[in-house]
Amino acid sequence: MRKSALALGALVTTAALSLTGCSSDSNSDATSATSAAADDKANWPKSITISLVPATEGENLAEALKPLTSYLSENLGIEVNGVVANDYAATVEAIGANQAQVAITDAGSLYNAMKQFDAELLLRDVRFGATSYASVAYTNNPDKYCKDEPVMATYEASKTEFKYCNGIEKAGETASGQGPAATDALKNIEPGTKVAMQAATSPAGYQYPIVTLEDEGVDVDKLTQVPVQGNNNAMLAVLKGDAEVGFGYWDARASIIKEAPEAATDMVAFAYTEMIPNGGVVVAKSLPEDLKAKLAELMDTYVDSSDEAKQVMQDLVGLTDWTKDTNQAEIERYGEIYTRFKS
Repeated sequence: MRKSALALGALVTTAALSLTGCSSDSNSDATSATSAAADDKANWPKSITISLVPATEGENLAEALKPLTSYLSENLGIEVNGVVANDYAATVEAIGANQAQVAITDAGSLYNAMKQFDAELLLRDVRFGATSYASVAYTNNPDKYCKDEPVMATYEASKTEFKYCNGIEKAGETASGQGPAATDALKNIEPGTKVAMQAATSPAGYQYPIVTLEDEGVDVDKLTQVPVQGNNNAMLAVLKGDAEVGFGYWDARASIIKEAPEAATDMVAFAYTEMIPNGGVVVAKSLPEDLKAKLAELMDTYVDSSDEAKQVMQDLVGLTDWTKDTNQAEIERYGEIYTRFKS
């Protein structure tokens, strides 16, 4: 009996030692993981700065940045500052001068930051589910430019039905705005035709239309270009008959629909160019890879973090989301066109 008791005591002691060993290993593993995470963050800068050009004007734009920067600061565990840039070029300069490590900017500036400073494309802007858009050819003369009867389709962003032809949209459905489509119809633009064109810096109002017209064999030098400022004025020029054709983003008619509801039926979209990329987010090459990954994750999910976040996205940068699906090839293609027209 004594022997059995001793044996049992030995077994209990052995088990206790085994458990103590396991507990020690477990604690050691947890400590190692915590230490590794701390070591990773030790390589992070104490603060980073985001540079952006707001979608709207106002006196308290720096204050408007705070919900975003506070969200990032809290979740990254480092200070995140926001700075308002005067223009898109300034966001690139800020990256180059290390005055900012993150830039929320347009497609041309994304390209420049990548080429000039080896910045990394982190996210693409999303507007109403799309990361790119077409330049659209609009006309007040459908008999000349439409091969079929124009149909009405809904532009979801403004919940408005507009006229489209040449099969670029389907009757009664939600318009997709996917290009290129029906670009051969541009061949009907004859020499001397009045065409509303925006500034040479406008992707949708000038650059992509010019490239597409040339691809279709149209001599752009023989057109009568009607210079306009902004998409709304391009639409008004076509609506009022100052130009027979005009170019603008998809669907620029929404910009004048309140003042001129007849734009929905008196103007027809008849061709789409290839897709023009939205802007996005670039980060400085110098940032640690794990910080870039965490930043991408947080910004990608920011819009779903609160109702305030949705409002900030819309009001501050005119977006509905960001996505990690960057489609860099679109940015590279835009860079080719952007470089051609760069003054």
